[in-house]
Amino acid sequence: MTMPWRADLGDGTYRNPVLNADWSDPDVVRVGDDHYLTASSFGRAPGLPLLHSRDLVNWTLVGHALDRPGPDADFAVPRHDCGVWAPSLRHHAGRFWIFWGDPDHGIHQINAEDIRGPWSTPHLVKAGKGLIDACPLWDEETGEAYLVHAWAKSRSGIKNRLTGHRMSPDGRELLDEGTTLVDADTIPGWFTLEGPKVYRHDGYFWIFAPAGGVETGWQGAFRSRAFAGPYEERVVLAQGSTEVNGPHQGGWVRTAAGEDWFLHFQARGAYGRVVHLQPMRWDEEGWPVIGDEGEPVLTHRRPEAPEQPAGAPASSDDFPGGRYGRQWQWTANPRPGWTVGHGGDGLRLSCVRTAYAHDLRALPNVLVQRLPAEEFTVEVGITLDSREPGAKAGLAVLGDAFSWIGLENGTDGTARLVHRYAESVAEHERDAEHPRPAPGAAVRVRIDVTRGARCRFSADTGDGAGFRASGQVFAATPWRWVGALLGLFATAPTGDTPSGTAGFTAFRTTGRPRTT
Repeated sequence: MTMPWRADLGDGTYRNPVLNADWSDPDVVRVGDDHYLTASSFGRAPGLPLLHSRDLVNWTLVGHALDRPGPDADFAVPRHDCGVWAPSLRHHAGRFWIFWGDPDHGIHQINAEDIRGPWSTPHLVKAGKGLIDACPLWDEETGEAYLVHAWAKSRSGIKNRLTGHRMSPDGRELLDEGTTLVDADTIPGWFTLEGPKVYRHDGYFWIFAPAGGVETGWQGAFRSRAFAGPYEERVVLAQGSTEVNGPHQGGWVRTAAGEDWFLHFQARGAYGRVVHLQPMRWDEEGWPVIGDEGEPVLTHRRPEAPEQPAGAPASSDDFPGGRYGRQWQWTANPRPGWTVGHGGDGLRLSCVRTAYAHDLRALPNVLVQRLPAEEFTVEVGITLDSREPGAKAGLAVLGDAFSWIGLENGTDGTARLVHRYAESVAEHERDAEHPRPAPGAAVRVRIDVTRGARCRFSADTGDGAGFRASGQVFAATPWRWVGALLGLFATAPTGDTPSGTAGFTAFRTTGRPRTT
């Protein structure tokens, strides 16, 4: 079985993206020989994913730092583009720290002694609308602590500006009203400055921050001898002659071997924001030079680091013992009873009663994961253990438009194979193919995804015909900030009596063999 994507080329080099999935707004830190990365999780639960790597190329998902976004009432329903935006990950005083901005509530902080937790309860550092992209700095030379953040115009009316504060060393409160560190309205040609990451290096305060828009912009660097400025700026990474649009926000890390590297994202439409790794050096004037003289590299030698097996965050799942893997998240804060425990392999979901079964975008009980590559195939077995008319379960590609294939009980309580979809502007799903019988209320379904996130659905109902294509090709779409997702769900019509369950077995994602 081939992995959907492998960045490590096995010959001492790697190819970008090193994380070919929607790990939006990445930030990275090194502790000893280990590197850790976190990313935006928006309204999904659990949030704040935590990834580990020894070599910055091969990554595994080791957990999440946030059990559920809050306030709980706000995230009891899907809020796909809200919640946890652009976190920063740091290690200070023997603890890991994550700061992030929720554009509707303010800047939060959590911390833990071990990356795997337990993590502290979220603490609101600065309340307000439109406060995003927060990053702390502890100045080891002076003992002072600082915080820098950007602004979301949609909530605050402010953009293109970076604000800085002095902060208490325990990271719990700000010590001043804040000052504008960089007003990019005063820099010719600069707009939508955001995503700051702040560092100390070579006697300067450094702020790495992108501007120019997620899909069309560039990566900037700012430096000043004093935290309050004034800052001088330079473009340090831009698309140039490459196909890597945007190159947008990320983080600088220095390895144990003393090499400098920069991880950033590239916006890829329905695939979300994939993560690239760029070499970095310092020029004669002390400015960072990222990539190949300021342009992104597609292949490069691997960082000098301890050997690590080639790999990527897991996407397949056998659901051992009835439990789902770390790669899965709910589209809203989960409630008791959505899953059913059992001793064997395979996932068992309750057919949750809902008035929103016609629109997966509004369902909180969809178990989702990222699209794992540009081209891949996903399969899963589905059984519908309910006789209730209208009960259904399926595998979905979920975005601003969605499509799913699976089982639904007809009015007589017998299962049939159905394939449904809804366009971005549609409020109700409709058939993509005529329903057909599903003997034994069991089916194995497949989605083949090709370039452009074009999805071909098929199913094997066990009638001896094997997999048969279903419906037209569906082009996946993102939400505003979030890529499309793979989802598993089970629902039933509203009512008072128990609604039964659905089973999911042998969830498999495979890629095409690498030819280059």
